[in-house]
Amino acid sequence: MQVVFFLLDTLFFFLVAAALVRAWMNQLRIHMSAQPGQFVIALTDWLVQPVRRVLPRGLAQSRVDWGSLMAALLLAIAYGGLWLTLATMGSSAEFSSAAMILAIPTLAFKLLLRTVLQGLMVLLLVYAILSWLQPQAPVLGTLDRLCSPLLRPVRRIIPTVGGIDLSVLVLIILLQVALMVLG
Repeated sequence: MQVVFFLLDTLFFFLVAAALVRAWMNQLRIHMSAQPGQFVIALTDWLVQPVRRVLPRGLAQSRVDWGSLMAALLLAIAYGGLWLTLATMGSSAEFSSAAMILAIPTLAFKLLLRTVLQGLMVLLLVYAILSWLQPQAPVLGTLDRLCSPLLRPVRRIIPTVGGIDLSVLVLIILLQVALMVLG
């Protein structure tokens, strides 16, 4: 059963992360023809487009990409329902309806938070590695625009040491601590 939970976690991590990256790229006005824009559109268009059609006009035309955010939320809720169904399927214990109804949004929220933290860590790691090994990579400009709003406050506090920017390392450590607290 652990393999099934691992595969479920992995699938929903990628789907939710793609929807959140899509929303973040739209918020920062990064053109979707640049990578990872094409990738996240390919992963999420099946859900984002129908969600955008049912959103109220004010939300659909907002600067915030509510379609992508709602898609991430719907995916997280679906994850919570599937996870709970799989977890209770083999159990002979009785569960109250109230506990089940509260467990789904709790699991969804935890997945969203974990996806944000882990997704940021992945973005920062790729950004750091590419900036050291392949500073001319075309995707580095997009990654810089995605990571800079997060790194700016850390850079104000942590100075460069010997010409090395430690802000990425500090932010990764803070994200890892947040993941530990989340459990």
